[in-house]
Amino acid sequence: MSIKAFLDGLKREGDAFVTADGGDWMQGRTMYGGASSLLAYAAATRTFTDLPPLRAAQVGFIGPVGAESSTTARILRQGRSVTQVETEIHSGGALAHRGLWLFGSAREPNAEYPAGPPEPRPLPLAEGDELPFSGLAPSFIGQYEIRKAQEGSGKGDPVVRRWFRLKDREGLDPIAELVLVGDTLPPGSMRQMQRRGPISSINWSFNILDTEPATGDGWWLAETAGEHADDGFSSERLKLWNSDEKLVMTGFQCAAIFG
Repeated sequence: MSIKAFLDGLKREGDAFVTADGGDWMQGRTMYGGASSLLAYAAATRTFTDLPPLRAAQVGFIGPVGAESSTTARILRQGRSVTQVETEIHSGGALAHRGLWLFGSAREPNAEYPAGPPEPRPLPLAEGDELPFSGLAPSFIGQYEIRKAQEGSGKGDPVVRRWFRLKDREGLDPIAELVLVGDTLPPGSMRQMQRRGPISSINWSFNILDTEPATGDGWWLAETAGEHADDGFSSERLKLWNSDEKLVMTGFQCAAIFG
């Protein structure tokens, strides 16, 4: 299922937006977190059509978001330049996803400095080996083309870097694309796991650094870096650059490490 068909399947019923088909965006019994967050973002922007650009969000993955779901949005506060919107996704009769979305208009900057390039330097896109879709990977990964962006594999420093792009981007505005792809990679702590086991994102907090993001031919450079892991949980730092290695999105996440 293309992302356009996925979004076209989001239908308005009263105050809610409902979907009945998760298509190829599932991972087991729940929807991939970027896809469920895209549903929430779409519900917010379709409910309130005059919002300023998205600047940041805090997302809680509370329970499984199945193929059938219902999403609502409400404004918590609307100021002169900032509007905060809360979304809830219910699935299987229970709250499964909650988002707090911060939309903000631009104003004259009182501080201005760019983010630096990725360090250490990534493998150039043209030199990264293509990573084929594996039957062990979540099903939604089949929606991407993925290439290596770091030397080495297997156990090592808790950092995962990849170049990737959606096979079909039709129907996505630039910010919606960041919401969809920003949670694609597994946690960096995966490279420190002593034995194979399931991994599950619990939350996701991110900042949008460029409200009109663009990249060459759809390619993004992503990194997840484990900062601490113990007791079955890990703290992760997430970064997303465009093809020119300009930082466009940063985030943090807690992941459950099972097994």
